[in-house]
Amino acid sequence: MHDEEETIRLFFDELEPVLEALDGDYEIVCVNDGSKDKTLALVIAENQRNPKIKVVDLSRNFGKEAALTAGLEFASGDCVVPIDADLQDPPKLIPQMVEKWREGYEVVLGIRSDRTADSFTKKTTAGMFYRLMGKIGDVEITANAGDFRLMDRCVIEALKRLPERTRFMKGLFAWLGFRQTSVYYQRPERIAGTTKWNYWRLWNFALEGILSFTTLPLRVWTYLGVAVTIFAAIYAFVILTKTLFFGADVPGYPSIMVTILFFSGILMVGLGVIGEYLGRVFIEVKQRPLFIVRNAHGFTRDQHSPFD
Repeated sequence: MHDEEETIRLFFDELEPVLEALDGDYEIVCVNDGSKDKTLALVIAENQRNPKIKVVDLSRNFGKEAALTAGLEFASGDCVVPIDADLQDPPKLIPQMVEKWREGYEVVLGIRSDRTADSFTKKTTAGMFYRLMGKIGDVEITANAGDFRLMDRCVIEALKRLPERTRFMKGLFAWLGFRQTSVYYQRPERIAGTTKWNYWRLWNFALEGILSFTTLPLRVWTYLGVAVTIFAAIYAFVILTKTLFFGADVPGYPSIMVTILFFSGILMVGLGVIGEYLGRVFIEVKQRPLFIVRNAHGFTRDQHSPFD
C-alpha cells in the first residue's frame, strides 16, 4: 500500500468476507510502502479491529518490488496471494485459486483476459514488452499475468533464496517454475484514488525486466562490432584498390563528419548498455538490504517471520 487511504475501507470490506468463507485460517499482511497520507493509521486501526490484519511499516518508499518482497517475507501461510489494495485484482477470485492449489498446483496465475481498462498506449506497449521478452528473455514470462497469483509455501521458500537487489518479480516468479495453472479475469478500473504508475516508471520497470533476464543487449554490441569491423575492412580494401589504380581523391569534410558522428553515436549507446549492466553489478555488490522495517503490528515472535 502506498498512499491508499481512499481505498482501504473498501478493500477490506470486499476482501474479508471472501477469506472468512474459505475452509481454513487466514492472515492479511499489509505493507505500508512509505505512504505520506493516512494509510498507516488506517491499517493500524484495521489491525486493532481484526487481529488477522497485520501491518509491516517500511521506513520509506522502497518501491513495489521491495514492498512485495517484504510482504512475502512476513507472510506465514501455507499459500500466499499478493494483491494490490486498489481492487483491480478481484478478491473473489481467491477461492478459485485455492481450489486449484488443493488440486496440487503450486502456482496459480491470475491472467487478465482483456485489457479494456487500460489506455491504447499502455495496451500496445505491454503487448510489445511481452512479445520482446518472449523472444529474448532467458525465461518465459506469461503475458498479462501480474503479481496477483497464489503461491505454495515451497515456492515462497525458494523465492527467499534469490538474493537479487535489483528485482523484477514477474521474472523471478517465472524463473522458479513449479507446477502452474491459470485462472482468468477481467480487470476493472480502480475503485478510488489514482495510480502511482506513469509511463516513465513503466519504461524503467520494463527496462529492469529486460536487463535482469537476458544478456542479449550486450551480445548485440559484440555482433555489431564484428559487422562494423568487417565493413571497415572491406571499405579499406576498396579505398586501397581505388588509390592504387586511380589515384587518391580529395577527402570530403561532410562525409568524414557524418562517419565520425555515426560511429561516435554507436559507441555512446554501447557504453550506455554496458553502464546499465555495470550499475546493476554495483548495486548487487554493496549487499544492502532490500527494505528497512520501521515497525510491525500484529506479529508475534513465535510466528514464521523475519523476527525469527
